[in-house]
Amino acid sequence: MKLYITLPGGVFYCLCFVCPLCRYKALAFILTFLLYTSFHLSRKPISIVKSELHKNCSSVGEPATVVSSSRNSQHAPLPSLLSDLDCSWKPFDKSNYKQLLGAMDYSFLCAYAVGMYLSGIIGERLPIRLYLTVGMLGSGIFTCLFGLGYIYNIHSLGFYVSVQVANGLVQTTGWPSVVTCISNWFGKGRRGLIMGLWNSHTSVGNILGSLIAGYWVSSNWGLSFIVPGLIIGAMGLICFLFLIERKHIETHPLLNRGKGRGTNSYASSVFVFQGVIEFSLSLLFAKLVSYTFLFWLPLYITKAAHLDAKKAGDLSTLFDVGGIVGGILAGLISDKLGKRATTCAVMLLLAAPTLHGFSMISELGLGPTIGMLLVCGGLVNGPYALITTAVSADLGTHKSLKGNARALSTVTAIIDGTGSVDLNLLLFLVSGGWDQVFYMLMTADFLALLLLLRLVMKELTSSKSRPNSTVE
Repeated sequence: MKLYITLPGGVFYCLCFVCPLCRYKALAFILTFLLYTSFHLSRKPISIVKSELHKNCSSVGEPATVVSSSRNSQHAPLPSLLSDLDCSWKPFDKSNYKQLLGAMDYSFLCAYAVGMYLSGIIGERLPIRLYLTVGMLGSGIFTCLFGLGYIYNIHSLGFYVSVQVANGLVQTTGWPSVVTCISNWFGKGRRGLIMGLWNSHTSVGNILGSLIAGYWVSSNWGLSFIVPGLIIGAMGLICFLFLIERKHIETHPLLNRGKGRGTNSYASSVFVFQGVIEFSLSLLFAKLVSYTFLFWLPLYITKAAHLDAKKAGDLSTLFDVGGIVGGILAGLISDKLGKRATTCAVMLLLAAPTLHGFSMISELGLGPTIGMLLVCGGLVNGPYALITTAVSADLGTHKSLKGNARALSTVTAIIDGTGSVDLNLLLFLVSGGWDQVFYMLMTADFLALLLLLRLVMKELTSSKSRPNSTVE
Protein backbone atom coordinates (compact mmCIF):
# COMPACT_ATOMS: atom_id res chain seq x y z
CA MET A 1 0.00 0.00 0.00
CA LYS A 2 1.46 3.34 -1.07
CA LEU A 3 0.41 6.79 0.09
CA TYR A 4 0.33 9.56 -2.49
CA ILE A 5 -1.26 13.00 -2.79
CA THR A 6 -2.76 14.47 -5.95
CA LEU A 7 -1.62 18.07 -6.29
CA PRO A 8 -3.39 20.91 -8.11
CA GLY A 9 -1.26 22.97 -10.46
CA GLY A 10 -0.65 25.85 -8.05
CA VAL A 11 0.68 23.56 -5.33
CA PHE A 12 2.84 21.63 -7.80
CA TYR A 13 4.66 24.75 -8.98
CA CYS A 14 5.02 26.24 -5.49
CA LEU A 15 6.08 23.02 -3.79
CA CYS A 16 8.49 21.25 -6.10
CA PHE A 17 9.70 18.99 -3.33
CA VAL A 18 7.87 16.42 -1.22
CA CYS A 19 6.53 18.00 1.98
CA PRO A 20 5.73 16.21 5.21
CA LEU A 21 2.08 15.29 5.65
CA CYS A 22 1.62 17.89 8.40
CA ARG A 23 2.33 20.68 5.91
CA TYR A 24 -0.48 19.51 3.69
CA LYS A 25 -2.76 19.35 6.72
CA ALA A 26 -1.86 22.92 7.58
CA LEU A 27 -2.48 24.00 3.99
CA ALA A 28 -5.90 22.29 3.95
CA PHE A 29 -6.84 23.86 7.31
CA ILE A 30 -5.80 27.41 6.37
CA LEU A 31 -7.16 27.30 2.83
CA THR A 32 -10.60 25.90 3.70
CA PHE A 33 -10.74 28.44 6.55
CA LEU A 34 -10.14 31.30 4.12
CA LEU A 35 -12.50 29.87 1.51
CA TYR A 36 -15.50 29.72 3.81
CA THR A 37 -14.53 33.05 5.37
CA SER A 38 -15.14 34.54 1.92
CA PHE A 39 -18.57 32.85 1.75
CA HIS A 40 -19.74 34.55 4.95
CA LEU A 41 -17.98 37.77 3.97
CA SER A 42 -20.21 37.91 0.86
CA ARG A 43 -23.41 37.17 2.86
CA LYS A 44 -22.97 39.92 5.42
CA PRO A 45 -23.37 43.11 3.32
CA ILE A 46 -27.16 42.78 3.04
CA SER A 47 -27.55 43.20 6.80
CA ILE A 48 -25.36 46.32 6.79
CA VAL A 49 -27.06 47.91 3.79
CA LYS A 50 -30.61 47.41 5.11
CA SER A 51 -30.35 50.47 7.31
CA GLU A 52 -29.29 52.46 4.24
CA LEU A 53 -32.04 51.11 1.97
CA HIS A 54 -34.55 52.40 4.49
CA LYS A 55 -33.28 54.94 6.97
CA ASN A 56 -34.68 57.46 9.41
CA CYS A 57 -34.99 60.60 7.34
CA SER A 58 -35.77 62.99 10.19
CA SER A 59 -32.23 64.32 10.10
CA VAL A 60 -32.71 65.15 6.43
CA GLY A 61 -36.07 66.84 6.93
CA GLU A 62 -35.18 69.02 9.91
CA PRO A 63 -32.74 71.35 8.11
CA ALA A 64 -35.23 71.73 5.31
CA THR A 65 -37.90 72.73 7.81
CA VAL A 66 -35.73 75.51 9.17
CA VAL A 67 -34.97 76.85 5.71
CA SER A 68 -38.56 76.78 4.58
CA SER A 69 -39.87 78.52 7.71
CA SER A 70 -37.52 81.44 7.09
CA ARG A 71 -39.02 82.02 3.69
CA ASN A 72 -42.69 81.39 3.12
CA SER A 73 -45.29 78.76 3.86
CA GLN A 74 -45.45 77.57 0.23
CA HIS A 75 -42.37 75.34 0.85
CA ALA A 76 -43.82 73.52 3.87
CA PRO A 77 -44.17 70.14 2.09
CA LEU A 78 -40.40 70.10 1.36
CA PRO A 79 -39.38 67.88 4.34
CA SER A 80 -41.74 65.06 3.40
CA LEU A 81 -40.69 65.37 -0.22
CA LEU A 82 -37.02 64.93 0.66
CA SER A 83 -37.90 62.18 3.06
CA ASP A 84 -39.75 60.19 0.44
CA LEU A 85 -37.54 60.75 -2.60
CA ASP A 86 -33.99 61.45 -1.51
CA CYS A 87 -33.50 59.44 1.66
CA SER A 88 -34.53 55.78 1.28
CA TRP A 89 -33.92 53.57 -1.75
CA LYS A 90 -37.02 52.63 -3.73
CA PRO A 91 -38.88 50.31 -3.39
CA PHE A 92 -37.79 50.07 0.27
CA ASP A 93 -39.00 53.60 1.08
CA LYS A 94 -42.53 52.43 1.89
CA SER A 95 -44.13 51.74 5.25
CA ASN A 96 -43.93 47.97 4.65
CA TYR A 97 -40.16 48.10 4.26
CA LYS A 98 -39.63 45.32 6.81
CA GLN A 99 -41.64 42.91 4.69
CA LEU A 100 -39.76 43.95 1.54
CA LEU A 101 -36.36 43.58 3.19
CA GLY A 102 -37.51 40.31 4.71
CA ALA A 103 -38.54 39.09 1.26
CA MET A 104 -34.91 39.32 0.14
CA ASP A 105 -33.81 37.25 3.14
CA TYR A 106 -36.63 34.80 2.49
CA SER A 107 -35.66 34.32 -1.15
CA PHE A 108 -32.00 33.70 -0.28
CA LEU A 109 -32.71 31.34 2.62
CA CYS A 110 -35.44 29.40 0.82
CA ALA A 111 -33.13 28.76 -2.13
CA TYR A 112 -30.31 27.90 0.28
CA ALA A 113 -32.44 25.38 2.22
CA VAL A 114 -33.71 23.61 -0.91
CA GLY A 115 -30.36 23.71 -2.67
CA MET A 116 -28.47 22.31 0.31
CA TYR A 117 -30.14 18.90 0.02
CA LEU A 118 -29.19 18.70 -3.65
CA SER A 119 -25.72 20.10 -3.06
CA GLY A 120 -24.57 17.23 -0.86
CA ILE A 121 -25.71 14.63 -3.38
CA ILE A 122 -24.18 16.46 -6.35
CA GLY A 123 -20.99 17.38 -4.51
CA GLU A 124 -20.15 13.81 -3.56
CA ARG A 125 -20.12 12.83 -7.24
CA LEU A 126 -17.86 15.65 -8.41
CA PRO A 127 -14.33 16.69 -7.50
CA ILE A 128 -14.59 18.98 -4.48
CA ARG A 129 -12.05 21.43 -5.87
CA LEU A 130 -13.95 22.00 -9.13
CA TYR A 131 -17.37 22.01 -7.49
CA LEU A 132 -16.30 24.56 -4.90
CA THR A 133 -14.56 26.73 -7.51
CA VAL A 134 -17.68 26.97 -9.69
CA GLY A 135 -19.82 27.81 -6.66
CA MET A 136 -17.49 30.56 -5.49
CA LEU A 137 -17.22 32.15 -8.92
CA GLY A 138 -21.02 32.05 -9.26
CA SER A 139 -21.47 33.58 -5.81
CA GLY A 140 -19.03 36.34 -6.71
CA ILE A 141 -21.00 37.15 -9.87
CA PHE A 142 -24.39 37.34 -8.12
CA THR A 143 -23.04 39.32 -5.17
CA CYS A 144 -21.61 41.87 -7.59
CA LEU A 145 -24.91 41.96 -9.50
CA PHE A 146 -26.72 43.06 -6.35
CA GLY A 147 -24.28 45.94 -5.96
CA LEU A 148 -24.70 46.91 -9.60
CA GLY A 149 -28.32 47.68 -8.75
CA TYR A 150 -27.01 50.85 -7.12
CA ILE A 151 -24.61 51.70 -9.95
CA TYR A 152 -27.34 51.39 -12.61
CA ASN A 153 -30.10 52.84 -10.41
CA ILE A 154 -32.29 49.72 -10.40
CA HIS A 155 -35.41 49.95 -8.21
CA SER A 156 -37.13 46.67 -9.08
CA LEU A 157 -37.81 44.34 -6.15
CA GLY A 158 -37.94 41.43 -8.60
CA PHE A 159 -34.33 42.08 -9.63
CA TYR A 160 -32.99 41.95 -6.08
CA VAL A 161 -35.09 38.90 -5.17
CA SER A 162 -33.93 37.03 -8.29
CA VAL A 163 -30.30 37.76 -7.51
CA GLN A 164 -30.79 36.56 -3.95
CA VAL A 165 -32.36 33.29 -5.13
CA ALA A 166 -29.51 32.59 -7.52
CA ASN A 167 -26.92 33.49 -4.89
CA GLY A 168 -28.61 31.24 -2.33
CA LEU A 169 -28.38 28.27 -4.70
CA VAL A 170 -24.69 28.67 -5.57
CA GLN A 171 -23.75 29.32 -1.95
CA THR A 172 -24.86 25.78 -1.06
CA THR A 173 -21.73 24.44 -2.75
CA GLY A 174 -19.59 25.75 0.09
CA TRP A 175 -20.44 24.06 3.36
CA PRO A 176 -20.61 20.36 2.37
CA SER A 177 -17.41 20.77 0.36
CA VAL A 178 -15.24 22.41 3.02
CA VAL A 179 -16.47 20.15 5.84
CA THR A 180 -15.78 17.06 3.73
CA CYS A 181 -12.33 18.35 2.84
CA ILE A 182 -11.27 19.24 6.38
CA SER A 183 -12.66 15.96 7.74
CA ASN A 184 -10.67 14.03 5.14
CA TRP A 185 -7.48 15.46 6.61
CA PHE A 186 -8.24 15.39 10.33
CA GLY A 187 -9.41 12.35 12.25
CA LYS A 188 -11.56 12.11 15.36
CA GLY A 189 -8.80 12.98 17.81
CA ARG A 190 -9.50 16.41 19.33
CA ARG A 191 -11.99 17.00 16.55
CA GLY A 192 -14.09 19.35 18.69
CA LEU A 193 -11.20 21.73 19.36
CA ILE A 194 -9.90 21.59 15.79
CA MET A 195 -13.36 22.17 14.35
CA GLY A 196 -14.06 24.89 16.91
CA LEU A 197 -10.96 26.79 15.84
CA TRP A 198 -11.66 26.15 12.17
CA ASN A 199 -15.33 27.13 12.39
CA SER A 200 -14.39 30.61 13.56
CA HIS A 201 -14.24 31.38 9.84
CA THR A 202 -17.98 32.15 9.98
CA SER A 203 -17.47 34.88 12.58
CA VAL A 204 -14.28 36.15 10.93
CA GLY A 205 -16.16 36.36 7.62
CA ASN A 206 -19.04 38.22 9.28
CA ILE A 207 -16.63 40.68 10.89
CA LEU A 208 -14.73 41.35 7.67
CA GLY A 209 -17.98 41.59 5.72
CA SER A 210 -19.34 44.13 8.21
CA LEU A 211 -16.21 46.26 8.09
CA ILE A 212 -15.92 46.16 4.29
CA ALA A 213 -19.61 46.84 3.68
CA GLY A 214 -19.69 49.50 6.40
CA TYR A 215 -16.84 51.41 4.78
CA TRP A 216 -18.93 52.22 1.69
CA VAL A 217 -22.49 51.88 2.99
CA SER A 218 -23.15 55.60 3.44
CA SER A 219 -21.39 56.84 0.32
CA ASN A 220 -21.90 54.07 -2.27
CA TRP A 221 -23.62 50.94 -0.96
CA GLY A 222 -23.14 49.23 -4.31
CA LEU A 223 -19.45 48.80 -3.48
CA SER A 224 -20.52 47.12 -0.22
CA PHE A 225 -21.51 44.17 -2.44
CA ILE A 226 -19.10 44.50 -5.35
CA VAL A 227 -15.93 44.34 -3.26
CA PRO A 228 -16.97 41.18 -1.32
CA GLY A 229 -18.12 39.68 -4.63
CA LEU A 230 -14.69 40.24 -6.15
CA ILE A 231 -13.04 38.77 -3.06
CA ILE A 232 -15.01 35.51 -3.13
CA GLY A 233 -14.44 35.24 -6.89
CA ALA A 234 -10.69 35.62 -6.40
CA MET A 235 -10.78 33.01 -3.61
CA GLY A 236 -12.51 30.67 -6.07
CA LEU A 237 -9.50 30.88 -8.36
CA ILE A 238 -7.17 30.26 -5.41
CA CYS A 239 -9.29 27.22 -4.54
CA PHE A 240 -8.85 25.84 -8.05
CA LEU A 241 -5.07 26.27 -7.92
CA PHE A 242 -4.26 25.17 -4.39
CA LEU A 243 -6.97 23.04 -2.72
CA ILE A 244 -5.90 19.47 -1.92
CA GLU A 245 -9.08 17.49 -1.38
CA ARG A 246 -7.87 14.43 0.48
CA LYS A 247 -5.21 11.86 1.08
CA HIS A 248 -5.43 9.04 -1.45
CA ILE A 249 -4.55 5.44 -0.79
CA GLU A 250 -3.34 3.42 -3.76
CA THR A 251 -4.04 -0.28 -3.41
CA HIS A 252 -4.09 -3.32 -5.65
CA PRO A 253 -6.99 -3.13 -8.17
CA LEU A 254 -8.44 -6.40 -6.85
CA LEU A 255 -8.86 -4.79 -3.45
CA ASN A 256 -10.88 -1.95 -4.95
CA ARG A 257 -13.50 -4.06 -6.72
CA GLY A 258 -15.97 -3.88 -3.88
CA LYS A 259 -15.25 -0.27 -3.15
CA GLY A 260 -18.01 2.14 -4.03
CA ARG A 261 -20.74 -0.50 -3.97
CA GLY A 262 -23.83 0.63 -2.23
CA THR A 263 -23.03 4.30 -2.66
CA ASN A 264 -26.67 4.90 -3.44
CA SER A 265 -27.87 3.10 -0.33
CA TYR A 266 -26.26 5.22 2.36
CA ALA A 267 -28.19 8.35 1.40
CA SER A 268 -31.40 6.61 2.39
CA SER A 269 -29.93 5.23 5.62
CA VAL A 270 -28.19 8.27 7.13
CA PHE A 271 -31.33 9.09 9.11
CA VAL A 272 -31.44 5.62 10.64
CA PHE A 273 -28.54 5.73 13.06
CA GLN A 274 -29.02 7.65 16.25
CA GLY A 275 -28.25 11.34 16.44
CA VAL A 276 -28.89 12.64 12.93
CA ILE A 277 -32.58 13.42 13.43
CA GLU A 278 -32.12 15.03 16.86
CA PHE A 279 -29.15 17.16 15.90
CA SER A 280 -30.74 18.19 12.59
CA LEU A 281 -33.97 19.31 14.25
CA SER A 282 -32.11 21.04 17.07
CA LEU A 283 -30.06 22.93 14.49
CA LEU A 284 -33.38 23.88 12.87
CA PHE A 285 -34.03 26.23 15.80
CA ALA A 286 -30.45 27.08 16.85
CA LYS A 287 -29.62 28.32 13.36
CA LEU A 288 -32.76 30.47 13.30
CA VAL A 289 -31.39 32.42 16.26
CA SER A 290 -27.91 32.74 14.77
CA TYR A 291 -29.11 33.90 11.36
CA THR A 292 -31.56 36.39 12.82
CA PHE A 293 -28.57 38.15 14.33
CA LEU A 294 -26.62 37.74 11.09
CA PHE A 295 -29.24 39.46 8.92
CA TRP A 296 -30.96 41.88 11.33
CA LEU A 297 -28.60 42.86 14.16
CA PRO A 298 -27.19 46.02 12.50
CA LEU A 299 -30.69 47.29 11.71
CA TYR A 300 -31.83 46.56 15.26
CA ILE A 301 -28.86 48.51 16.66
CA THR A 302 -29.66 51.51 14.46
CA LYS A 303 -33.21 51.55 15.86
CA ALA A 304 -32.41 50.75 19.50
CA ALA A 305 -29.16 52.69 19.94
CA HIS A 306 -29.91 55.39 17.32
CA LEU A 307 -26.59 54.92 15.49
CA ASP A 308 -25.85 55.38 11.81
CA ALA A 309 -25.35 52.41 9.48
CA LYS A 310 -21.54 52.33 9.69
CA LYS A 311 -21.36 52.53 13.49
CA ALA A 312 -24.11 49.92 13.86
CA GLY A 313 -22.25 47.60 11.50
CA ASP A 314 -19.00 48.03 13.40
CA LEU A 315 -20.72 47.41 16.74
CA SER A 316 -22.44 44.26 15.43
CA THR A 317 -19.04 42.63 14.85
CA LEU A 318 -18.75 42.14 18.62
CA PHE A 319 -21.44 39.47 18.37
CA ASP A 320 -19.15 37.55 16.02
CA VAL A 321 -16.14 38.09 18.28
CA GLY A 322 -18.13 36.39 21.02
CA GLY A 323 -19.09 33.69 18.52
CA ILE A 324 -15.43 32.86 17.88
CA VAL A 325 -14.80 32.33 21.59
CA GLY A 326 -18.05 30.38 22.01
CA GLY A 327 -17.29 28.01 19.16
CA ILE A 328 -13.79 27.25 20.42
CA LEU A 329 -14.99 26.72 23.99
CA ALA A 330 -17.81 24.44 22.84
CA GLY A 331 -15.38 22.26 20.90
CA LEU A 332 -12.82 22.18 23.71
CA ILE A 333 -15.36 21.32 26.41
CA SER A 334 -17.05 18.64 24.30
CA ASP A 335 -13.66 17.03 23.60
CA LYS A 336 -12.77 17.09 27.28
CA LEU A 337 -16.09 15.67 28.48
CA GLY A 338 -16.84 13.53 25.45
CA LYS A 339 -20.40 14.86 25.47
CA ARG A 340 -21.38 16.85 22.39
CA ALA A 341 -25.14 17.00 23.07
CA THR A 342 -24.72 17.98 26.72
CA THR A 343 -22.36 20.82 25.80
CA CYS A 344 -24.87 22.16 23.27
CA ALA A 345 -27.76 21.82 25.73
CA VAL A 346 -26.05 23.78 28.51
CA MET A 347 -25.17 26.64 26.15
CA LEU A 348 -28.73 26.72 24.76
CA LEU A 349 -30.12 26.81 28.29
CA LEU A 350 -27.98 29.84 29.12
CA ALA A 351 -28.61 31.55 25.78
CA ALA A 352 -32.38 32.02 26.18
CA PRO A 353 -32.34 34.27 29.30
CA THR A 354 -29.28 36.06 27.89
CA LEU A 355 -31.29 37.03 24.80
CA HIS A 356 -33.97 38.54 27.04
CA GLY A 357 -31.29 40.46 28.93
CA PHE A 358 -29.86 41.80 25.68
CA SER A 359 -33.26 43.09 24.56
CA MET A 360 -33.61 44.96 27.88
CA ILE A 361 -30.05 46.28 28.21
CA SER A 362 -29.46 47.35 24.59
CA GLU A 363 -31.43 50.54 25.21
CA LEU A 364 -29.46 51.52 28.35
CA GLY A 365 -26.25 52.60 26.68
CA LEU A 366 -23.21 51.54 24.69
CA GLY A 367 -21.25 49.88 27.51
CA PRO A 368 -23.89 47.29 28.55
CA THR A 369 -24.70 46.64 24.90
CA ILE A 370 -21.07 45.74 24.13
CA GLY A 371 -20.91 43.27 27.02
CA MET A 372 -24.19 41.58 26.13
CA LEU A 373 -23.23 41.32 22.46
CA LEU A 374 -20.10 39.36 23.39
CA VAL A 375 -21.97 37.03 25.75
CA CYS A 376 -24.88 36.46 23.33
CA GLY A 377 -22.47 35.76 20.49
CA GLY A 378 -20.70 33.05 22.46
CA LEU A 379 -23.83 31.30 23.71
CA VAL A 380 -25.75 31.51 20.42
CA ASN A 381 -22.96 30.51 18.04
CA GLY A 382 -21.37 27.87 20.30
CA PRO A 383 -24.02 25.14 19.80
CA TYR A 384 -24.53 26.14 16.15
CA ALA A 385 -20.81 25.80 15.44
CA LEU A 386 -20.49 22.49 17.28
CA ILE A 387 -23.42 20.83 15.51
CA THR A 388 -22.46 21.97 12.01
CA THR A 389 -18.80 20.93 12.32
CA ALA A 390 -17.69 18.34 14.87
CA VAL A 391 -21.08 16.64 15.22
CA SER A 392 -21.60 16.53 11.43
CA ALA A 393 -18.13 15.04 10.99
CA ASP A 394 -18.82 12.46 13.72
CA LEU A 395 -22.07 11.43 12.06
CA GLY A 396 -20.59 11.47 8.57
CA THR A 397 -17.84 9.04 9.61
CA HIS A 398 -20.22 6.77 11.53
CA LYS A 399 -19.30 3.08 11.51
CA SER A 400 -22.59 2.14 9.84
CA LEU A 401 -21.40 3.95 6.72
CA LYS A 402 -18.51 1.48 6.50
CA GLY A 403 -15.85 4.08 5.81
CA ASN A 404 -17.60 5.59 2.80
CA ALA A 405 -16.00 9.03 2.64
CA ARG A 406 -18.57 10.25 0.10
CA ALA A 407 -21.32 9.97 2.70
CA LEU A 408 -19.84 12.83 4.71
CA SER A 409 -20.91 15.40 2.12
CA THR A 410 -24.50 14.10 2.13
CA VAL A 411 -24.75 13.93 5.93
CA THR A 412 -23.35 17.46 6.29
CA ALA A 413 -25.79 18.78 3.69
CA ILE A 414 -28.76 17.04 5.36
CA ILE A 415 -27.96 18.51 8.77
CA ASP A 416 -27.29 22.02 7.49
CA GLY A 417 -30.18 21.89 5.02
CA THR A 418 -32.63 20.83 7.74
CA GLY A 419 -31.25 23.61 9.93
CA SER A 420 -32.02 26.12 7.18
CA VAL A 421 -35.66 25.15 6.60
CA ASP A 422 -37.20 27.36 9.28
CA LEU A 423 -34.98 30.34 8.50
CA ASN A 424 -37.84 31.44 6.26
CA LEU A 425 -39.67 32.34 9.49
CA LEU A 426 -37.42 35.39 9.61
CA LEU A 427 -39.81 37.13 7.23
CA PHE A 428 -42.67 36.71 9.69
CA LEU A 429 -40.57 37.45 12.78
CA VAL A 430 -39.42 40.85 11.62
CA SER A 431 -42.85 41.90 10.40
CA GLY A 432 -43.82 42.45 14.04
CA GLY A 433 -42.12 44.44 16.77
CA TRP A 434 -38.64 43.77 18.12
CA ASP A 435 -40.07 42.41 21.40
CA GLN A 436 -41.89 39.72 19.44
CA VAL A 437 -38.64 38.84 17.66
CA PHE A 438 -36.76 38.26 20.91
CA TYR A 439 -39.58 36.21 22.45
CA MET A 440 -39.58 33.95 19.39
CA LEU A 441 -35.79 33.60 19.53
CA MET A 442 -35.94 32.54 23.18
CA THR A 443 -38.64 30.02 22.29
CA ALA A 444 -36.45 28.68 19.48
CA ASP A 445 -33.56 28.17 21.90
CA PHE A 446 -35.75 26.21 24.32
CA LEU A 447 -37.09 24.02 21.49
CA ALA A 448 -33.53 23.31 20.33
CA LEU A 449 -32.72 22.27 23.90
CA LEU A 450 -35.75 19.98 24.18
CA LEU A 451 -34.83 18.15 20.98
CA LEU A 452 -31.45 17.22 22.47
CA LEU A 453 -32.77 15.87 25.78
CA ARG A 454 -32.77 12.22 24.71
CA LEU A 455 -29.14 12.41 23.62
CA VAL A 456 -28.23 14.31 26.77
CA MET A 457 -29.78 11.61 28.95
CA LYS A 458 -27.94 8.96 26.98
CA GLU A 459 -24.62 10.74 27.47
CA LEU A 460 -25.15 11.30 31.18
CA THR A 461 -26.10 7.68 31.81
CA SER A 462 -23.38 6.24 29.60
CA SER A 463 -20.56 4.50 31.42
CA LYS A 464 -18.03 5.45 28.75
CA SER A 465 -17.47 9.02 27.57
CA ARG A 466 -16.18 9.39 24.06
CA PRO A 467 -16.33 12.38 21.69
CA ASN A 468 -18.72 10.52 19.42
CA SER A 469 -20.72 8.81 22.13
CA THR A 470 -24.05 10.17 20.93
CA VAL A 471 -23.63 8.79 17.43
CA GLU A 472 -22.46 5.27 18.16
